[in-house]
Amino acid sequence: MIQIRQALRRATLHTHSIVCARSAQKQPKAFISTGPQQQSGMFYEFRTYCIHPHLNSAFLKLTSEKIDLRTAHSELLGYWSVEYGGLSQVFHIWKYDSYDQRAAVRAALAQDPSWMEQYISKAMPMLSSQDNEVTYLVPWSTLQKPPKEGGVYELVTFQMKPGGPAVWAESFHAAVNTHAAPGYAHPVGVFHSEFGQLNRVHVLWWYESADHRASIRHRAHTDARVVAAVRQSVAYLDSQKNKLMFPCSFSPLK
Repeated sequence: MIQIRQALRRATLHTHSIVCARSAQKQPKAFISTGPQQQSGMFYEFRTYCIHPHLNSAFLKLTSEKIDLRTAHSELLGYWSVEYGGLSQVFHIWKYDSYDQRAAVRAALAQDPSWMEQYISKAMPMLSSQDNEVTYLVPWSTLQKPPKEGGVYELVTFQMKPGGPAVWAESFHAAVNTHAAPGYAHPVGVFHSEFGQLNRVHVLWWYESADHRASIRHRAHTDARVVAAVRQSVAYLDSQKNKLMFPCSFSPLK
């Protein structure tokens, strides 16, 4: 009887191990990895300022007059006023070659009397909040200036599932490419978060106008290629949001 019980127990354990092995084979494997590695130390700091509504015009005027004090220290990629998707906000992107360079720039600004007295002392009371995020261009993206000046920019932010570009890059890349096909939108850059809210991807698009964007969106919804690519990429998506922005007169990207 004891031998029979032992044999039954061994058989049960063997069956359980087979079931577990087969179950593990069916589970998709996600590795915590960033996929293709960042080859350069260059990064882009995203900054979003919320302005007290009654001071919005005054803040933009002051910034327009004094922005040269700031750009004397590091490169400004673009500066926008948010029209839809956020009220009384400005969004700007600063380029740095390294974290050491950014630290040196911040230290120099703190010691710059013109910057502190003519801008910071006046601008800070106009703001209700500030936020920043460090991003890298994804390996397959390069900065592309719009074909002409003028127009509007859309910043679309995708909150991806954990795992990094190694998990979602291929399908996300395909979705961006279908939207960037001739006759559709112009991609300025695709950025992946490094500090701030993690697993975020930002796509900065350019359109001739808000109505131009609306017509492109309508056409894309009936394009089988776009629909198929989007359906595949949303499997890795938790949420998304966007902002439509107008470039300020002093913005390098117009």
